Amino acid sequence: MNFNTKVIHGGQHHEAVTGAVNVPVFLTSTFAQKSPGQHSGYEYSRAANPTRQALEDSLASIENGARGLAFGSGLAAIDCVLKLLNPGDEVIACDDLYGGTYRMFTRLFEKYQLKFTFVNMDDPSDISEKITDKTKLIWLETPTNPLMKLIDIRAVCDLVKGKNILVAVDNTFATPYIQKPLDLGADIVMHSATKYLGGHSDVIAGALVSKTVELGEQLHFIQFASGGILGPHDSYLVLRGIKTLALRMQRHSENGQKIAEYLQNHPKVGTVIYPGLPSHPQHDLAKKQMQNGFGGMVSFTFKSNEKTDATKFLENLKVFTLAESLGGVESLANHPTLMTHASIPADKRAELGITDDLVRLSVGIEDAEDLIKDLEKAFEA
Repeated sequence: MNFNTKVIHGGQHHEAVTGAVNVPVFLTSTFAQKSPGQHSGYEYSRAANPTRQALEDSLASIENGARGLAFGSGLAAIDCVLKLLNPGDEVIACDDLYGGTYRMFTRLFEKYQLKFTFVNMDDPSDISEKITDKTKLIWLETPTNPLMKLIDIRAVCDLVKGKNILVAVDNTFATPYIQKPLDLGADIVMHSATKYLGGHSDVIAGALVSKTVELGEQLHFIQFASGGILGPHDSYLVLRGIKTLALRMQRHSENGQKIAEYLQNHPKVGTVIYPGLPSHPQHDLAKKQMQNGFGGMVSFTFKSNEKTDATKFLENLKVFTLAESLGGVESLANHPTLMTHASIPADKRAELGITDDLVRLSVGIEDAEDLIKDLEKAFEA
Protein backbone atom coordinates (compact mmCIF):
# COMPACT_ATOMS: atom_id res chain seq x y z
CA MET A 1 0.00 0.00 0.00
CA ASN A 2 1.46 3.37 -1.04
CA PHE A 3 1.59 6.34 1.32
CA ASN A 4 -1.33 8.32 -0.12
CA THR A 5 -3.49 5.25 0.41
CA LYS A 6 -2.05 4.46 3.83
CA VAL A 7 -3.06 7.79 5.34
CA ILE A 8 -6.68 6.97 4.43
CA HIS A 9 -6.84 3.20 4.91
CA GLY A 10 -3.67 2.09 6.74
CA GLY A 11 -4.60 -0.03 9.75
CA GLN A 12 -8.22 1.11 9.51
CA HIS A 13 -11.47 -0.87 9.51
CA HIS A 14 -15.11 0.09 9.27
CA GLU A 15 -16.83 0.07 12.65
CA ALA A 16 -18.04 -3.48 13.25
CA VAL A 17 -21.56 -2.87 14.59
CA THR A 18 -22.84 -0.10 12.31
CA GLY A 19 -20.38 -0.14 9.43
CA ALA A 20 -19.49 3.52 10.06
CA VAL A 21 -16.81 4.64 7.60
CA ASN A 22 -15.22 6.98 10.16
CA VAL A 23 -14.31 5.52 13.52
CA PRO A 24 -16.76 6.77 16.16
CA VAL A 25 -15.60 8.76 19.18
CA PHE A 26 -15.95 6.22 21.98
CA LEU A 27 -16.61 8.47 24.97
CA THR A 28 -16.47 5.78 27.61
CA SER A 29 -14.15 5.08 30.50
CA THR A 30 -15.03 1.41 30.93
CA PHE A 31 -16.45 -1.55 29.01
CA ALA A 32 -18.88 -4.32 29.99
CA GLN A 33 -17.47 -7.81 30.51
CA LYS A 34 -19.29 -11.11 29.91
CA SER A 35 -17.57 -12.73 32.87
CA PRO A 36 -14.79 -11.55 35.18
CA GLY A 37 -11.70 -11.11 33.01
CA GLN A 38 -13.58 -11.96 29.78
CA HIS A 39 -13.98 -8.92 27.56
CA SER A 40 -13.95 -7.95 23.90
CA GLY A 41 -10.40 -6.56 23.98
CA TYR A 42 -11.34 -3.41 25.84
CA GLU A 43 -11.76 -3.16 29.59
CA TYR A 44 -10.71 0.37 30.64
CA SER A 45 -9.87 3.31 28.40
CA ARG A 46 -6.50 4.01 30.00
CA ALA A 47 -5.37 0.63 28.69
CA ALA A 48 -7.11 0.88 25.30
CA ASN A 49 -9.94 2.78 23.66
CA PRO A 50 -11.30 1.95 20.18
CA THR A 51 -10.87 5.52 18.90
CA ARG A 52 -7.33 5.78 20.20
CA GLN A 53 -6.60 2.28 18.89
CA ALA A 54 -7.63 3.35 15.39
CA LEU A 55 -5.23 6.29 15.58
CA GLU A 56 -2.43 4.12 16.94
CA ASP A 57 -2.92 1.59 14.13
CA SER A 58 -2.76 4.44 11.61
CA LEU A 59 0.45 5.77 13.17
CA ALA A 60 2.11 2.37 12.94
CA SER A 61 1.03 2.03 9.31
CA ILE A 62 2.31 5.38 8.05
CA GLU A 63 5.67 5.00 9.86
CA ASN A 64 6.12 1.35 8.79
CA GLY A 65 6.29 0.35 12.46
CA ALA A 66 5.06 -2.53 14.61
CA ARG A 67 3.07 -0.53 17.16
CA GLY A 68 1.82 3.01 17.57
CA LEU A 69 0.93 4.78 20.80
CA ALA A 70 -0.93 8.07 21.21
CA PHE A 71 -0.21 10.43 24.12
CA GLY A 72 -1.62 13.60 25.65
CA SER A 73 1.31 15.61 24.22
CA GLY A 74 4.64 15.19 22.47
CA LEU A 75 6.41 15.72 25.79
CA ALA A 76 4.33 12.93 27.35
CA ALA A 77 5.59 10.67 24.56
CA ILE A 78 9.22 11.66 25.27
CA ASP A 79 8.63 11.10 28.98
CA CYS A 80 7.52 7.54 28.17
CA VAL A 81 10.72 6.81 26.21
CA LEU A 82 12.94 8.07 29.04
CA LYS A 83 11.11 5.79 31.49
CA LEU A 84 12.60 2.83 29.62
CA LEU A 85 15.88 3.82 31.29
CA ASN A 86 17.29 3.29 34.78
CA PRO A 87 19.25 5.60 37.12
CA GLY A 88 22.85 5.77 35.95
CA ASP A 89 22.00 5.27 32.28
CA GLU A 90 23.35 7.77 29.77
CA VAL A 91 21.63 9.49 26.85
CA ILE A 92 23.40 11.13 23.90
CA ALA A 93 21.26 13.80 22.27
CA CYS A 94 21.79 16.21 19.41
CA ASP A 95 22.77 19.67 20.61
CA ASP A 96 20.05 21.59 18.73
CA LEU A 97 16.79 20.48 20.35
CA TYR A 98 13.27 21.73 20.84
CA GLY A 99 13.35 23.77 24.05
CA GLY A 100 10.77 21.60 25.79
CA THR A 101 12.83 18.47 25.14
CA TYR A 102 15.97 20.12 26.51
CA ARG A 103 14.03 21.33 29.56
CA MET A 104 12.67 17.83 30.25
CA PHE A 105 16.10 16.23 29.90
CA THR A 106 17.99 18.70 32.09
CA ARG A 107 15.45 19.90 34.65
CA LEU A 108 13.38 16.76 35.22
CA PHE A 109 15.29 13.60 34.42
CA GLU A 110 18.81 14.61 35.43
CA LYS A 111 17.64 14.61 39.05
CA TYR A 112 16.70 10.96 38.59
CA GLN A 113 20.36 10.26 37.80
CA LEU A 114 20.10 10.04 34.04
CA LYS A 115 23.09 11.64 32.34
CA PHE A 116 22.59 13.65 29.14
CA THR A 117 25.39 14.52 26.72
CA PHE A 118 24.63 16.97 23.91
CA VAL A 119 26.61 16.50 20.72
CA ASN A 120 26.84 18.25 17.37
CA MET A 121 25.89 15.37 15.10
CA ASP A 122 26.79 16.93 11.75
CA ASP A 123 29.39 14.16 11.61
CA PRO A 124 27.87 11.02 13.20
CA SER A 125 31.33 9.68 13.96
CA ASP A 126 31.64 12.38 16.64
CA ILE A 127 29.15 10.34 18.67
CA SER A 128 31.58 7.44 19.03
CA GLU A 129 33.84 9.09 21.60
CA LYS A 130 30.83 9.88 23.79
CA ILE A 131 29.52 6.31 23.93
CA THR A 132 30.21 4.40 27.14
CA ASP A 133 28.99 1.10 28.51
CA LYS A 134 26.23 3.11 30.23
CA THR A 135 24.88 4.66 27.03
CA LYS A 136 21.37 3.32 26.44
CA LEU A 137 19.70 5.87 24.17
CA ILE A 138 20.60 8.15 21.26
CA TRP A 139 18.04 10.97 20.80
CA LEU A 140 17.87 12.63 17.39
CA GLU A 141 15.91 15.50 15.86
CA THR A 142 16.23 15.90 12.13
CA PRO A 143 15.67 18.51 10.87
CA THR A 144 16.46 20.16 14.18
CA ASN A 145 14.47 22.92 15.84
CA PRO A 146 15.12 25.76 15.06
CA LEU A 147 18.40 25.59 13.11
CA MET A 148 17.27 23.00 10.58
CA LYS A 149 20.40 20.86 10.97
CA LEU A 150 20.21 17.34 9.56
CA ILE A 151 21.48 14.12 11.08
CA ASP A 152 22.28 11.04 9.02
CA ILE A 153 19.89 8.58 10.67
CA ARG A 154 21.24 5.48 8.94
CA ALA A 155 24.84 6.37 9.82
CA VAL A 156 23.96 6.84 13.51
CA CYS A 157 22.05 3.55 13.59
CA ASP A 158 24.93 1.72 11.92
CA LEU A 159 27.30 3.23 14.47
CA VAL A 160 25.49 1.68 17.45
CA LYS A 161 24.35 -1.53 15.82
CA GLY A 162 24.80 -4.50 18.17
CA LYS A 163 25.57 -2.28 21.19
CA ASN A 164 22.19 -2.54 22.95
CA ILE A 165 21.60 1.18 22.43
CA LEU A 166 18.19 2.45 21.32
CA VAL A 167 17.93 5.14 18.66
CA ALA A 168 14.89 7.42 18.88
CA VAL A 169 14.07 10.07 16.27
CA ASP A 170 11.84 13.10 16.65
CA ASN A 171 10.24 13.12 13.19
CA THR A 172 7.89 16.05 13.85
CA PHE A 173 9.33 18.45 11.25
CA ALA A 174 9.59 15.95 8.40
CA THR A 175 6.63 13.62 9.06
CA PRO A 176 6.53 10.12 7.54
CA TYR A 177 5.49 11.66 4.22
CA ILE A 178 9.05 12.96 3.87
CA GLN A 179 11.19 10.77 6.15
CA LYS A 180 10.86 7.28 7.63
CA PRO A 181 13.39 6.77 10.44
CA LEU A 182 12.38 3.16 11.18
CA ASP A 183 13.26 2.20 7.61
CA LEU A 184 16.68 3.78 8.19
CA GLY A 185 17.35 1.67 11.28
CA ALA A 186 15.85 3.65 14.18
CA ASP A 187 14.03 1.86 17.00
CA ILE A 188 11.50 4.54 17.98
CA VAL A 189 9.89 7.47 16.18
CA MET A 190 8.37 10.33 18.17
CA HIS A 191 5.95 13.01 16.96
CA SER A 192 4.43 16.05 18.46
CA ALA A 193 1.15 15.15 16.77
CA THR A 194 -0.03 18.65 17.67
CA LYS A 195 1.91 19.75 14.62
CA TYR A 196 1.70 18.27 11.11
CA LEU A 197 -0.10 15.03 11.95
CA GLY A 198 -3.04 16.90 13.47
CA GLY A 199 -2.39 19.75 11.11
CA HIS A 200 -5.10 22.21 12.16
CA SER A 201 -3.84 23.79 15.42
CA ASP A 202 -6.82 22.38 17.31
CA VAL A 203 -5.35 19.56 19.39
CA ILE A 204 -2.41 18.78 21.70
CA ALA A 205 -1.13 15.25 21.14
CA GLY A 206 1.97 13.08 20.96
CA ALA A 207 2.88 9.80 19.31
CA LEU A 208 5.41 7.00 19.47
CA VAL A 209 5.92 4.25 16.91
CA SER A 210 8.16 1.28 17.70
CA LYS A 211 10.09 -0.85 15.26
CA THR A 212 9.32 -4.10 17.09
CA VAL A 213 6.31 -5.55 18.86
CA GLU A 214 8.39 -6.24 21.97
CA LEU A 215 9.53 -2.64 22.33
CA GLY A 216 6.00 -1.49 21.66
CA GLU A 217 4.76 -3.64 24.54
CA GLN A 218 7.32 -2.09 26.89
CA LEU A 219 6.27 1.40 25.90
CA HIS A 220 2.58 0.54 26.19
CA PHE A 221 3.08 -0.77 29.72
CA ILE A 222 4.75 2.53 30.72
CA GLN A 223 1.95 4.50 29.09
CA PHE A 224 -0.69 2.38 30.86
CA ALA A 225 1.08 2.55 34.22
CA SER A 226 1.74 6.30 34.14
CA GLY A 227 -1.43 7.33 32.34
CA GLY A 228 -0.26 9.80 29.69
CA ILE A 229 -2.89 8.73 27.16
CA LEU A 230 -4.67 10.74 24.48
CA GLY A 231 -8.43 11.09 24.94
CA PRO A 232 -10.88 9.70 22.36
CA HIS A 233 -12.02 13.03 20.92
CA ASP A 234 -8.46 14.28 20.45
CA SER A 235 -7.56 10.89 18.95
CA TYR A 236 -10.35 11.39 16.43
CA LEU A 237 -9.02 14.84 15.51
CA VAL A 238 -5.49 13.57 14.90
CA LEU A 239 -6.78 10.62 12.90
CA ARG A 240 -8.82 12.99 10.76
CA GLY A 241 -5.76 15.16 10.26
CA ILE A 242 -3.65 12.22 9.10
CA LYS A 243 -6.09 11.57 6.25
CA THR A 244 -4.96 14.79 4.54
CA LEU A 245 -1.31 14.59 5.62
CA ALA A 246 0.11 13.79 2.18
CA LEU A 247 -1.80 16.59 0.47
CA ARG A 248 -0.88 19.12 3.13
CA MET A 249 2.80 18.17 3.26
CA GLN A 250 3.06 18.47 -0.49
CA ARG A 251 1.77 22.04 -0.28
CA HIS A 252 3.83 22.88 2.84
CA SER A 253 6.96 21.75 0.99
CA GLU A 254 6.12 23.65 -2.20
CA ASN A 255 5.46 26.84 -0.27
CA GLY A 256 8.47 26.33 1.98
CA GLN A 257 10.75 26.09 -1.04
CA LYS A 258 9.30 29.26 -2.57
CA ILE A 259 9.58 31.22 0.67
CA ALA A 260 13.17 30.06 1.24
CA GLU A 261 14.18 31.11 -2.27
CA TYR A 262 12.49 34.49 -1.82
CA LEU A 263 14.27 35.09 1.49
CA GLN A 264 17.61 34.03 0.08
CA ASN A 265 17.42 36.86 -2.45
CA HIS A 266 16.18 39.54 -0.04
CA PRO A 267 18.67 42.36 0.69
CA LYS A 268 17.79 42.51 4.41
CA VAL A 269 18.21 38.78 5.04
CA GLY A 270 21.47 37.33 6.28
CA THR A 271 21.30 33.53 6.33
CA VAL A 272 18.42 31.33 5.21
CA ILE A 273 18.30 27.81 6.64
CA TYR A 274 16.20 25.36 4.63
CA PRO A 275 17.21 21.81 3.60
CA GLY A 276 15.82 22.32 0.09
CA LEU A 277 18.30 25.08 -0.74
CA PRO A 278 21.62 24.09 -2.34
CA SER A 279 23.21 26.56 0.10
CA HIS A 280 22.21 24.36 3.06
CA PRO A 281 25.43 22.65 4.20
CA GLN A 282 23.69 19.26 4.29
CA HIS A 283 21.63 19.60 1.12
CA ASP A 284 23.05 16.36 -0.28
CA LEU A 285 21.99 14.47 2.84
CA ALA A 286 18.56 16.07 2.60
CA LYS A 287 18.15 14.79 -0.97
CA LYS A 288 19.16 11.29 0.17
CA GLN A 289 17.22 11.06 3.44
CA MET A 290 14.14 13.18 2.78
CA GLN A 291 11.67 12.16 0.10
CA ASN A 292 8.77 14.08 -1.49
CA GLY A 293 10.10 17.52 -0.56
CA PHE A 294 11.81 19.27 2.34
CA GLY A 295 8.93 20.43 4.53
CA GLY A 296 7.52 23.78 5.54
CA MET A 297 9.96 24.96 8.21
CA VAL A 298 12.28 27.84 7.30
CA SER A 299 14.61 29.81 9.60
CA PHE A 300 16.50 32.99 8.75
CA THR A 301 18.54 35.83 10.25
CA PHE A 302 18.90 39.51 9.45
CA LYS A 303 21.99 41.07 7.91
CA SER A 304 21.85 43.70 10.64
CA ASN A 305 22.07 41.01 13.35
CA GLU A 306 19.68 43.20 15.35
CA LYS A 307 17.03 41.81 17.67
CA THR A 308 14.96 44.96 17.12
CA ASP A 309 14.74 44.26 13.38
CA ALA A 310 13.46 40.75 14.03
CA THR A 311 10.95 42.05 16.58
CA LYS A 312 9.62 44.80 14.30
CA PHE A 313 9.40 42.37 11.41
CA LEU A 314 7.36 39.89 13.47
CA GLU A 315 5.06 42.60 14.82
CA ASN A 316 4.17 43.74 11.30
CA LEU A 317 3.17 40.39 9.81
CA LYS A 318 -0.52 40.10 8.91
CA VAL A 319 -1.02 36.77 7.10
CA PHE A 320 1.63 34.98 9.13
CA THR A 321 0.50 34.72 12.75
CA LEU A 322 3.02 35.46 15.49
CA ALA A 323 2.57 32.41 17.70
CA GLU A 324 4.29 29.38 19.13
CA SER A 325 3.85 25.94 17.59
CA LEU A 326 4.04 24.93 13.94
CA GLY A 327 2.68 22.53 11.37
CA GLY A 328 -0.84 23.88 11.01
CA VAL A 329 -2.54 24.84 7.76
CA GLU A 330 -1.99 28.50 8.65
CA SER A 331 1.44 30.13 8.46
CA LEU A 332 3.07 30.96 11.80
CA ALA A 333 6.12 33.03 12.72
CA ASN A 334 8.19 32.58 15.85
CA HIS A 335 11.12 34.21 17.66
CA PRO A 336 12.95 31.21 19.19
CA THR A 337 15.00 33.24 21.69
CA LEU A 338 11.95 34.78 23.33
CA MET A 339 9.41 32.03 22.63
CA THR A 340 9.98 28.32 21.96
CA HIS A 341 13.62 28.18 23.14
CA ALA A 342 13.52 30.61 26.05
CA SER A 343 14.05 27.69 28.47
CA ILE A 344 17.51 27.06 26.98
CA PRO A 345 20.18 29.11 28.81
CA ALA A 346 21.39 32.18 26.92
CA ASP A 347 25.00 30.98 26.75
CA LYS A 348 23.84 27.65 25.34
CA ARG A 349 21.71 29.40 22.71
CA ALA A 350 24.65 31.58 21.73
CA GLU A 351 26.91 28.54 21.45
CA LEU A 352 24.41 26.82 19.14
CA GLY A 353 23.76 29.87 16.97
CA ILE A 354 20.23 30.63 18.16
CA THR A 355 20.75 34.36 17.89
CA ASP A 356 18.43 37.21 18.86
CA ASP A 357 17.78 38.00 15.20
CA LEU A 358 16.75 34.44 14.29
CA VAL A 359 13.20 34.01 13.00
CA ARG A 360 11.51 30.63 12.45
CA LEU A 361 8.67 30.35 9.97
CA SER A 362 6.13 27.54 9.76
CA VAL A 363 4.95 27.97 6.19
CA GLY A 364 1.30 27.02 5.76
CA ILE A 365 -0.79 26.04 2.76
CA GLU A 366 -2.02 29.50 1.73
CA ASP A 367 -1.15 30.93 -1.69
CA ALA A 368 2.60 31.47 -1.71
CA GLU A 369 2.16 34.82 -3.45
CA ASP A 370 0.14 36.16 -0.51
CA LEU A 371 2.72 34.91 1.96
CA ILE A 372 5.56 36.57 0.08
CA LYS A 373 3.64 39.87 -0.08
CA ASP A 374 3.10 39.67 3.66
CA LEU A 375 6.81 39.08 4.28
CA GLU A 376 7.74 41.94 1.96
CA LYS A 377 5.46 44.41 3.77
CA ALA A 378 6.92 43.33 7.13
CA PHE A 379 10.44 43.89 5.81
CA GLU A 380 9.44 47.34 4.57
CA ALA A 381 8.01 48.18 7.98
